[in-house]
This record gives sequence, structure tokens and C-alpha cells, in this order.
Amino acid sequence: MPIYTRTGDKGKTSLFNGQRVSKADLRVEAYGTVDELNSAIGVAIAEISNIKYQISNISKALIEIQSDLFSIGSVLANPENGKWKMENGKLEKSVKEFENAIDNMTEKMPALSNFILPGGGPSGSILHLARTVARRAERKVVTLSEKEKIDRDIIMYLNRLSDLLFTMARFVNHKEKQKEIIWPA
Repeated sequence: MPIYTRTGDKGKTSLFNGQRVSKADLRVEAYGTVDELNSAIGVAIAEISNIKYQISNISKALIEIQSDLFSIGSVLANPENGKWKMENGKLEKSVKEFENAIDNMTEKMPALSNFILPGGGPSGSILHLARTVARRAERKVVTLSEKEKIDRDIIMYLNRLSDLLFTMARFVNHKEKQKEIIWPA
């Protein structure tokens, strides 16, 4: 079976329930941006696997996050998602795990008292980029939630995920001895 279907050639796509909508629909924008975030995290995993020491707990966490994002995308692709939610408490539990991971990594780094410019080494830079995609995904889901019923835990998850990605970027840069650039310089 070919990968192409030609059904989207006129700017329409199918939602989970088969409903055809514009590819510019708010729902498509939301789950498409979550998909983009998932891909950015995939790039981060690939880059982290190239560094001389593997931060396996970060790679493992990112792979779990990719699975969550795939599920979140599925929920967002369903116009009846007010009825269809993530596994009860799954996202809330993940948020707590994110907070614990943030606290643990933060304890092992110099205190942050200024804004920093995104960057550092390749791994840290990619994690910073993933953080910005997470923020955009969050904005898209919030926009959708203003028009339709959305599981509020998805917004909370994406918000905390961006904090986690920021902390991971700093942590990886710290481990790789990459200097943070303070802003304003």
C-alpha cells in the first residue's frame, strides 16, 4: 500500500472520526504542532545518543514523552475528545514526575539568576528548540480549548514539559561544559 492517498490534495484532511476539515483547522494546527514537538524530541534523542557519555535517564524520559505526545495527538485529533481522554491521571502523574526531574537536575547545576540565551552545545541547543515547539504546541491547544472542550491536563502537561526541556537543555550543557550566555550580555 502506498504512503500517499491523494485525499489531502485539496487542503482537507480527516479527523479521527472521519470528519473532513481544512488542514488549517485549529484542531489540525494543535495536533500537528504536537507532532512537530514529537519530531523535535526525536532529534534531541538522536543527538544525545551521539555525546561521549550517554545521559540515559534523559533519553529514556524523552522516549516516554514521545509516547505521551503520540497519545495526546490522538486525543486532539478526535473532535469528540471531551468524551475521550488520556488514561485517567496519566498526564497529572507525568507532570509530578517532570517536577521531580526538574528539581533533581536543578540541584546539580549552578543557580539560575538571569535570563540565558538558548544555545550551548548541539544537544542543549536542540532541547532548547524542542522547548520552544512545546510552548507553541501549548498555545495552539489553548487556542483550541477556547473554542472546544479539551482535556485541561493536556495544557498542564505541555506547560510543564517546556519547563522540563529547558532544564534538560541546561543540564546537558552543564554536563558537556557548555557555557550559558547571560542576557542581557
